[in-house]
Amino acid sequence: MDEKQKKRAIWAWIMYDWGNSAFATTIMAAVLPVYYSSVAAVNLAPAQATANWGFTTSIAAFLAAVLSPILGAIADFQGSKKRFLFFFMLLGVIATGLLYFVTEGKWPLASTLYIFANIGFAGSLVFYDGLLPHVASGDEIDAVSSRGYAMGYIGGGLLLLINVVMILFGPSLFPDLDPTLMSRLSFVTVSLWWLVFSIPILRYVKEPERRVLKSEIGKNPVAVSFSRLATTFKEIRNYRDLFMFLLAFWVYANGIGTIIVMATIYGAEIGIGRTTLIGTLLMVQFVAAPFAIGFGWLAKKIGTKKAIYLSLGVYTVIAIIGYFMTKEWHFWALGAAVATVQGGSQALSRSLIGRMMPKSKSAEFFGFFSVSEKFSSIAGPFLFGVVSTIMGNSRLSILSLIVFFVVGTFLLTRVNVERGISQAEQDEKGLVTAS
Repeated sequence: MDEKQKKRAIWAWIMYDWGNSAFATTIMAAVLPVYYSSVAAVNLAPAQATANWGFTTSIAAFLAAVLSPILGAIADFQGSKKRFLFFFMLLGVIATGLLYFVTEGKWPLASTLYIFANIGFAGSLVFYDGLLPHVASGDEIDAVSSRGYAMGYIGGGLLLLINVVMILFGPSLFPDLDPTLMSRLSFVTVSLWWLVFSIPILRYVKEPERRVLKSEIGKNPVAVSFSRLATTFKEIRNYRDLFMFLLAFWVYANGIGTIIVMATIYGAEIGIGRTTLIGTLLMVQFVAAPFAIGFGWLAKKIGTKKAIYLSLGVYTVIAIIGYFMTKEWHFWALGAAVATVQGGSQALSRSLIGRMMPKSKSAEFFGFFSVSEKFSSIAGPFLFGVVSTIMGNSRLSILSLIVFFVVGTFLLTRVNVERGISQAEQDEKGLVTAS
């Protein structure tokens, strides 16, 4: 493609982050967890509502983790990354919109719809991430990935701001309406926002060239996908640096993912007000955007691994301080600390794996990346829920997260990035173009 088409493709790819991040902010992090605790699960004890939310997110992540590598391999073989992205995006959009019908005491419905919506969200990201190596070259992939996260924070934050205004001021302006209506309408706005800003990537990003092994031509896609997965598992030693990074990522992402999905409901449990909970998350979106871009710049200066080390160090401090949190200003302060590292750690992790994989197997390998990411959203929240259930509160759950950051950092020291990139380039040469 020419330079103009390339820039337009990069812009379109970034805009999907702008669109789907509304789900991450309003649904995953800010409004739905509080709504789940105060409305959908109002008939449950606070600690049990927190535990149920943790179990719900774990189930959703597990199902997405099982499907991701299989569908990723099929998409690579068929040359259908965009088709799969569209399907999962539509699943997420529909399930999110249906959250409108969750009212007081209907936590089973809320859990069920969230599971389907999260599968759609997580599934679409496998193929969205898989397009990254095709729209950005090796020397700009860190910057493009970071810009995606930055625009995601701004886009998700902008809609969250609109939703916060609706939720905080709607009941006073329209006192005769159902007090939960504005929260339920916020779920609909996420659905529409996500759908509209998915159009550019579907229109302007081309389906990558399909490349397969000569022995795979003409074979059944499902059979080939399982064969590819089996081969990848058997020959994982040939991708030892990629494998070690996936392991490191799985460990430290457990801590990051748990903080993201459990922060507001944990805050609600210990008495932090709704205005502070949602306001802090709104602040995080806009503060995190420049820091996400800044980490892309920092990675060029000190290296991607060192930049990730820095972010994990900050997360370790956050987990320790979170144990002692009692006042609302503590939540604001910890939110600001999270904002400095959240986007950078995620963006650089995504770009690092993108550099250590064969481009024509990007959906397959990002499927494995997604497995690491989704299983990090299983173990962390599940442990959080178990500890909350046993102890009757969640403070020790927060403190336990430091283990993930310390062990993840150690495993990351075992990754040789240059060797991993070289291996990916060698494997790419063994594939042929197929129509």
